[in-house]
Amino acid sequence: MHDIAAATRDLALQTAGARLTTIDECESFIAERLPCTASVVNLAIAEDDVPVGNVGLSNIEYSHGTAWAYYWLAEGARGRGLATRALASIAQWAFTEQALHRLELGHRVNNPASCGVATRAGFATEGVEREKLRYGTERFDVERHARLATDAAPQIEPIRVEA
Repeated sequence: MHDIAAATRDLALQTAGARLTTIDECESFIAERLPCTASVVNLAIAEDDVPVGNVGLSNIEYSHGTAWAYYWLAEGARGRGLATRALASIAQWAFTEQALHRLELGHRVNNPASCGVATRAGFATEGVEREKLRYGTERFDVERHARLATDAAPQIEPIRVEA
């Protein structure tokens, strides 16, 4: 059911080609590039105890109560609501356990699936940032979404957050 090689390829695309073929390489990458600190929280999205993606918050700023949210799933895990549930769950955790007020995220405008995840997880569309992201030599417009602690929570079965 789970194709580790495919997940590794998907992760390499999300991490600017980082080499992640051994446990040691993965542990080094997580320690160096995906820290879990007071300003960054990264959590695995798992299905049947197998990691199939990531959800996280970065740029956590407690003075203003804000953070940047993000998520990704391996191709084989998509289409079952895992990213939506993970995003909604980490948002609720951020609002209740971390006393944050505003979470923001962005997705390439050519990624309607990511837009659906954000929308279903209660993140309202706020606008388009032109040519914000660059992958290789190509630039992409990004649609920005945000969710406030005062927004209605989506009716989604939460996933337990262990941060």
